[in-house]
Amino acid sequence: MPFPRRPRGQRRSRQRRRRITVLSLAGGGVLVAASALLSLSFAATTPAVPDPNCSLLVPADPLSAHGLSTPYQLTATDPAKGPCHESNVNQSAFVQATVIDPATGTVSVYSPLVTDRGRRPAAAPVVPTLPAGAVVGLWFGFNGDVLTLTGGGPCVNGTPGQPFGQFAYCNAPAFFTAANSAEQAGKLTVPPLGTGRDGLPCQTTRDFGLVDQDQSDNVTTEYLATARGATAQKTAANSARLHATSLVNGSDNLLLTQFVDPALGCTPWTAPDLGDPGARGTSLALNELQAAKFQADPVALVPLNDPMVLDNNHRSTTKTNLYRAGVDQPRLSAAANGSATAYCTSLATLGARRITLDQPFTATAPSPTAGQSLLTFLSQRLAASVTNLACPVTR
Repeated sequence: MPFPRRPRGQRRSRQRRRRITVLSLAGGGVLVAASALLSLSFAATTPAVPDPNCSLLVPADPLSAHGLSTPYQLTATDPAKGPCHESNVNQSAFVQATVIDPATGTVSVYSPLVTDRGRRPAAAPVVPTLPAGAVVGLWFGFNGDVLTLTGGGPCVNGTPGQPFGQFAYCNAPAFFTAANSAEQAGKLTVPPLGTGRDGLPCQTTRDFGLVDQDQSDNVTTEYLATARGATAQKTAANSARLHATSLVNGSDNLLLTQFVDPALGCTPWTAPDLGDPGARGTSLALNELQAAKFQADPVALVPLNDPMVLDNNHRSTTKTNLYRAGVDQPRLSAAANGSATAYCTSLATLGARRITLDQPFTATAPSPTAGQSLLTFLSQRLAASVTNLACPVTR
């Protein structure tokens, strides 16, 4: 997660960080602003510290075309602590689907919509056309602290009573199995990373130059929000018709595809967007497939001290393996035991080395924080991650 966060404290408070808003500009550009700039429509009703824990109602049959186009509904997990509003950037939840046709290896992406519970969307979601036999995976991101999934579906939110926090998935292992089988059969070609302006391979979501204290989380989905708080899928048609701002999920994936890749002259892997004809989009799943195939050693894999895989502040092999299954990473083993020490060492040394090496390209590049260079952003994020993971100080 890209934003630097508070020092380690209570289990959930230490996970929070980076909330960002993207404001549409004339001519199709965007401006990234601090999350303190909350939607004016909620300024009078939203508590000074909005409830960071929200629940998301998963629609029936979420992997079908009908389920994908049925809005997910956001509500407060504990109403006594205040409401949850999708257009409040501190509470926004996001859903991302990636689809593979096992017969051809063709992949595509789709962004199911999230609305406030009981609220009509600003525009009806596009019903996607899925290939026969399609295997659909769903991934979730959240700008608050703890997102709890309710309803049906083959979804994983964490272990019983111990949600991951901002991350969840539905049918992800089946998607990755189908994608990996298609790749091995020569039906799916995972594009190479390419070489950056720094002369090194372009980064991935498993590169110690990019990861932080809780890697491989959140998504690249983007929504539109009107001044009245109604939401819609971000499509060309909706962008042209609605007077709305953009909502984004501040994720490692967003940091990679929208900031680091452009700064280094790299191009992210994209696939056709089933909700926006003619458009292409990135996704967490595409990033993880590419990282799994091309990331050179040492490979950053979710460690046992990742805050999202802790169980009551204790390290958990079960929860770590459950998380890894959702992002196509190998289970813990005797040879690869998720060592916190090894992860910290690579993060503090290799991560810092890559940031320093890339300084000529990031010092003047934009970052998710308005007015801050990508170099400063990455440096502060690394320092916060080393602190929050309680990594030993190196000399």
